[in-house]
Amino acid sequence: MTTITKTPEEARNQIVSMVRDFVRREVEPAAADHDANDTVPYELIDQMKELGLFGINVPEEYGGMGLDYTTFAMIFEEISKGYMALTGALGTHHILTYVLTHYGNQEQRDRFLPRLATGQIRGGLALTEPGGGSDVGALETRAVKDGEEYVVNGSKMFITNAESGDAFCLLARTNPDASLKHRGLSAFVIEKDGSPGFKVGRHLDKLGYRGLDTCELFFEDFRIPAENLIGGEENVGFGQVMSGLETGRINVGARAVGVAQAALDASMRYIQQRETFGVPISQHQAIQLKIADMATKIQAARLLVYDAATKKDSGERIDLESGMAKLFASEICGEVSMEAMRIHGGYGYTKDFPVERYYRDAPLMIIGEGTNEIMRLVIARQLLRRPEYQL
Repeated sequence: MTTITKTPEEARNQIVSMVRDFVRREVEPAAADHDANDTVPYELIDQMKELGLFGINVPEEYGGMGLDYTTFAMIFEEISKGYMALTGALGTHHILTYVLTHYGNQEQRDRFLPRLATGQIRGGLALTEPGGGSDVGALETRAVKDGEEYVVNGSKMFITNAESGDAFCLLARTNPDASLKHRGLSAFVIEKDGSPGFKVGRHLDKLGYRGLDTCELFFEDFRIPAENLIGGEENVGFGQVMSGLETGRINVGARAVGVAQAALDASMRYIQQRETFGVPISQHQAIQLKIADMATKIQAARLLVYDAATKKDSGERIDLESGMAKLFASEICGEVSMEAMRIHGGYGYTKDFPVERYYRDAPLMIIGEGTNEIMRLVIARQLLRRPEYQL
């Protein structure tokens, strides 16, 4: 695995500050309307393109920023403080750029990465299927070689950026022997080309994570050029995509930290303004106990995310670390957002305050990029393989 060059501290601080200013100036005022109406914030996405955020992890030689994954995590946290759904435009986009950077051949990198880095084309991940998401080895979408093309048939579900995206990392079965499970899967780059064989299905109406298109995808005799097989090798796509999902779990963990931090920030403002029994409620020990636990959990989650990011930068496999970070950060996000609602009382249950949105957004991180039940299994299996635990 390639080692990532550490982003200089001064450059990191400047980039994170730039993103923070963008969020406060442009994102926060627009978030409630986009959430309420479930409208994609194209004007904010265009501004993120101008800021270079679609090329966070794309090497500079292809027009990207080439940032390390600690900076990557910080960017996702800052955006999520203002409007978590907006990070969805970047999340699976960067899984595609990661897979291409690390597993694509030179022609594929030259063809796709410069356009992805600028946001000229927007990316996504076509992985989950209607019949199951956690059991990737059982996916049924087929890609059959036909001369210089592959013919794809099947469907995908819960695909982020399905309507507004242009290119996707597609995982499909290329070996018909289903008993091979994940060993028979291949990864492709697919593009929308107007073909009737590639259709976007219904726009899913979600509890949270609103303002971002999440849809079904349908493939019926959809033809992909053979040159779009990532790395030019069949039946190795599972490992390629799983490695990309490690970065996805860093970004989901960072999103959870951002939402939890926003919930704490909102609570800190509220408790110093709201009075009961003649004093601000910040003076009541019951409230103080809540905010102490909230802040401690958030900082612990943040450090887990940064630890996973640092190890990813060093070129290590981080199944264990990214699983821990995603699991813990998403769980405490759910807890903290609920505590924020309790602190706000009846007001927290209304749309007059943003904490109800944080509460609705939190489950996305518990489910997305691998459910937390799967994360626990990943963590346990990695621990059982460690030399220090062998009897």
